[in-house]
Amino acid sequence: MRETSSPRRPADPAHGYPRPQLQRDGWSSLNGPWRFALDPEATWSAPSQVEWSERPVVVPFAPETAASGVGHTGYFRACWYQRGFAPPPLGEDERLILHFGAVDFRATVWIDGAIALEHEGGYTPFEADITDMIRGRKSATITVRAEDDPHDLSKPRGKQDWQLEPHSIWYPRTSGIWQTVWLEVVPKTRIASLRFRSSLERWEIAFDARIAGASHERFDLHVRLTCGDETLADDTYQVAGEEVDRAILLSDPGIDDSRNDLLWSPEHPTLIAAHLELRGAGGKLLDSVRSYTALRSVAVEGDRFLLNGRPFFLRMVLDQGYWPETGLTTPDDAALERDVTLAKAMGFNGVRKHQKIEDPRYLFWADTLGLLVWEEMPSAYRFNKRSIERVTREWVRIIERDYSHPSVVAWVPINESWGVPNLPQNASERHYVRALYHLTKTLDPSRPVVGNDGWESVATDMIGIHDYDDDMARMARRYHADEVLPRLFKRERPGGRLLLLEPHHAEHPIVLSEFGGIALGGRETWGYSRCADGEELARRYATLLETVRSLGILCGFCYTQFSDTYQEANGLLYADRRPKVPLGTLAEATRGIQRYGF
Repeated sequence: MRETSSPRRPADPAHGYPRPQLQRDGWSSLNGPWRFALDPEATWSAPSQVEWSERPVVVPFAPETAASGVGHTGYFRACWYQRGFAPPPLGEDERLILHFGAVDFRATVWIDGAIALEHEGGYTPFEADITDMIRGRKSATITVRAEDDPHDLSKPRGKQDWQLEPHSIWYPRTSGIWQTVWLEVVPKTRIASLRFRSSLERWEIAFDARIAGASHERFDLHVRLTCGDETLADDTYQVAGEEVDRAILLSDPGIDDSRNDLLWSPEHPTLIAAHLELRGAGGKLLDSVRSYTALRSVAVEGDRFLLNGRPFFLRMVLDQGYWPETGLTTPDDAALERDVTLAKAMGFNGVRKHQKIEDPRYLFWADTLGLLVWEEMPSAYRFNKRSIERVTREWVRIIERDYSHPSVVAWVPINESWGVPNLPQNASERHYVRALYHLTKTLDPSRPVVGNDGWESVATDMIGIHDYDDDMARMARRYHADEVLPRLFKRERPGGRLLLLEPHHAEHPIVLSEFGGIALGGRETWGYSRCADGEELARRYATLLETVRSLGILCGFCYTQFSDTYQEANGLLYADRRPKVPLGTLAEATRGIQRYGF
């Protein structure tokens, strides 16, 4: 393996690397036309049985979308993909890894008719080492079977509708491959995973690295951290075994202004580039990867949300993450960058990604441009053994995937009691929510967890309230009256549900995490309330935001929503991201009088 020079910037936006926090040079995309076949009743079990369509599908767009070239929105339980590829030349100590960003819901992958892997879970990446299946061959064929029962309500499905046509607040289904498929040439002995965490109290960056293909020999892991032209650390650690966990003490400047220059925030999204080299006997270079991290902390204290140890008022927008022609899949990397830029241009400092685990490239742009993200698990809609196992398994993988992104500041395992419909009466459901909360805190104690966002709070660090009341005076009275908290939590039911099931949460920070939903359009579209034109929308939005910002009990808000999504016409932007109101007008209303210096 050839030596590499000094590390590049944290991630190259033109490169579009599918896994932005663990990058190597040797990768290639398999996106584009694939052979395709629908399997309505999931009757085929092997590639030899498939009757391929004459029409290809364009990967990574789901076959329900127009961009896929298929556009089939009816029911089907499985679909098949196939394409050939020319394996890249491999050295004796190199391996070829086949990666899938996400396939909904259960995937089986064959290489030249032999099963390479099976995976269940529609929102998480998976991979297979296919070296031994392709070595010495000039060509090979990948076949993928994606099974996705449209009627199964016990699997995490988010906003995907189970009815034939989208109704109410649910959207078209997403089946099969919907994120990038790619090949990566890696060393046999390599850095298989990398995770960063930071501590402002100790002024340090810590990392966990897992080594794959390790033998009994000892290795040296060289880590170089840089910020711009400044080298923050340049250290070598001895590695024995398959894992290394180290903390890197940084030089504390000791002066607040200098410290603040290195901290990550939406106003100053300072990223720290990381370059890691794994070396074996005699200093032989085995692997070299690029990554990035940041110095920042998030916490709750009393009734406030803290960023970098200081109260920070959350101005968020609900983002469903759909596009008109491509569904859950981004049209391209520029579209993800644009969405982050538009959220900031409308005056928001964060987004609540609703019922979707977003492409890692979105989190790269949020990290790079400075946008906070609440990450929310897509819901299952039945409470049973299968749903518990599926949600828990995938949630663990999601936290593992996105742990190191500085933009992610909260985890939300449950939304609006979806999947736990009898929470106040059913002790098992309450234990389940508590279990998810404590599991999340175990896997990541550094971030707040909102156990059940919206109402019926059972286990949480922050209380999320969903309230779509369009009467401004009534909303002001609800949250402004004397002794507001006891009355609010005992008597008020904005969504028709109790807000708290565990009274001791009453002292936690409160976020109005869904409100607004003002639609611009006719009765054939969905909205919580309606207005006639852009001028009325601007006036009502400004009045609503002025009311919400004046509510002293809140530590933040999340407006519904970022853009129109299918039948929902309650976005601040149209579905194609054109603003309904000038961005500057929206930003002025969103920000209002700045609180806590932000």
